This record gives sequence, structure tokens and C-alpha cells, in this order.
Amino acid sequence: MIESDLAAPSTATPLANLLETLAHPHRLADCHGVLTPQELDAPEAEIAALVSGAAVHDLGWLKRVAVRGEDRFRWLSGMVTNTVNDLAPNGVAWNLVLNAQGRIQGDLHVVREGDSLELEIAADQYEKLVSHLEHFIIMDDVELATLEGETALGLTGPLASEVLGRLGLPALDEPMTCAKVEWNGIDLRMVRGYGVQVPHYELWVPSAARVLAKQWNSIRTAGAIPVGAASVDAFRIAQGIPAYGIDMAERDLPQETSQLRALHFTKGCYLGQEIVERIRSRGSVHRHLRQLELTGPLPSAGTELTLDGSPVGAITSSAQLHLRGGIRTFALGMVSGAAELRNLPLAYTAEGSTGTARLLAATPNLTETEPQPMEDTKS
Repeated sequence: MIESDLAAPSTATPLANLLETLAHPHRLADCHGVLTPQELDAPEAEIAALVSGAAVHDLGWLKRVAVRGEDRFRWLSGMVTNTVNDLAPNGVAWNLVLNAQGRIQGDLHVVREGDSLELEIAADQYEKLVSHLEHFIIMDDVELATLEGETALGLTGPLASEVLGRLGLPALDEPMTCAKVEWNGIDLRMVRGYGVQVPHYELWVPSAARVLAKQWNSIRTAGAIPVGAASVDAFRIAQGIPAYGIDMAERDLPQETSQLRALHFTKGCYLGQEIVERIRSRGSVHRHLRQLELTGPLPSAGTELTLDGSPVGAITSSAQLHLRGGIRTFALGMVSGAAELRNLPLAYTAEGSTGTARLLAATPNLTETEPQPMEDTKS
């Protein structure tokens, strides 16, 4: 189960509701504050699809919020850490949302389509972030409007573009871009998101059960393997991508998360910018979120990391992946700067046994062999 301290799940995603009507219901688990299938195939098959094939999965925990009004660009630029005004007409940017003390209140994606602006927010952050943002709409011509009636499906893996081709859909050349196309008689919104090793797409489709079932089945027929939330989360950890409420929290400063891709240092003022700039120009932080590879038992979140018997950090999330070369265990964890400088294996204890954690300088290559072209199938 994917754990988050932000909100307890209360509703199931549209895809979860659809799959629950089948003859063999799937176990549901909390994912970013909503319920979604935990597994849809054997874990080994799911990881193989993500790493070396194409996986279709639920992204129904995402919510879309339109930012409207004459002042939308100026106002939104002053509320988030990344570019807004200079975002390309079909561009996407990942942003942190800070308070005046520079502490992270949450994260979201800004999506620009022409002159329209939208936010993509995880369900467990939605109420908090919308309330935070609306608090700063004072004399501005700005309105936040939640968009309903759609849900997102994920398509992830090195063969994602091949699946899109079988569906008659274009593959987007660059990450963090979006497009609108017609597919199966509907207006489809495509977003190519951030992926460390493989392409990752969001496909926004109507949430009505009959239409959603048609799109889900079409993607499967085109060669994508259904994958549950547990494997998607494990793959996230193996790629070193943090999740808010799990690996990042309100107490953290942006530079402590090591996610500089969410920061824009020349775009002008925004809430919390003074602290971010002060850290960049005058000093540093004393700990960083780091990716680790573990040897030993699987630790839980909060497990202490030690060096020479002294605490130097803690695990924030961990996962075991069944890969072709065997089982590998990865984690994210906050590690002190002093321990980073020594760059020695760290120790931890879990399930009554000890293990070691090695700091990774780069995301490991999870694909042992080159992906093979799919056999021809009809969508």
C-alpha cells in the first residue's frame, strides 16, 4: 500500500470503479488520497512492462484546475517556483508551492495550452493547495475553476510511442509538453510528463464508464500491460522521483529535496523566493534527499540511517523491483551533508536485520537488455 500523511482515502477513481464491476475485483489501495487498484498483474510482469515494454495504469488521483482571468499569468507566476510567463504555448512545468518562509506546501504541474493555464494537483493536496492559492487572490482578476468529467490514464515505458502509433496517436517529441487530438470520437488531451529513463504519458479521457472502458480496452489491445499502483510507485522510487507527503514535506526547503528542475532562478519574485535565493547565493543546506540502493531487508519509511554508529538521515520511501537480473532494492532518503561528503555505505536496521545503503550518483539503468519491438496486433 502507498502511504501518505496528507489525507485518508475516501473515494475510488473512475477506473477503479470500472474494474470493480468485472468478474474478479482487484484489491484497492490508497494512492495520493484516493482508491485505485494495487495490482493488475503479477509484480514481475508489471515491472517488466514499465522497464522494458509499455504499461497502462490509473492516474485518476490527478485533478485539473483552470486558472482564468486577465491577471492569471502574472498572479500564478508569483505563486509558484518555476516559469509561467515564459512557458511555451504547449509546455508543462513542475512547480513547488512555498510559504513565506520558503517551506514546501505542495507541488503541482502548470500546463499551458495556447493562452490558457491549468494546474494538475494530486487529490490529497487539492483542498490544501487550492485554499492556499485562493488566499492570495486579493485584487487580482483571477478565478480557479475545478474541471470535472475527465480522468487520466497513464502510459509508461520505452515502447509507449509504439502503443500510441497503434492507436493512431502522435508521440510527443519532448518531455513536459502537451497536445490535443481527436481519438475514438473524443477530444483527447495528451501530456508527456517527466521520465528519467522511459517516456511517460497522461491521456485525459471522459470518466463516463462506457467511454472509459472503450479507451482502456483500446490501449490494452494496442499492446500495453495493465499495471497497478504498487508497481508504479516502486518504479518511481527506482527512478529517484520524490512524491510530496512521502519524500517531501512542509518542513523541507526546496534545495533540500535536490529537485532543482522545479526552480527558476531568474523569473522574478514569488512567494518564498527570498529564502530560495538566499540559499542559492549565500549558503547551502545541511541535508539532501538522495537516491539509495540497498542491500538487506526492505525498510519502512522513517528507518534511521547511520554512519559509524551515529544517525545521519532517514529513509523516506523504499521498494523492491523484480528485474531480469534479479531483485534490487531502492530507496529515497534524507541524508546529512557530512555523510554525503564521506560517500561511504550507510547502515540501517529493519525486520531485526541490518542492511547497507549506498548513495547513487546517477539513476541506475534498470533495463538489462534492449526493448524488443512488439508483435503486430490490431487495436
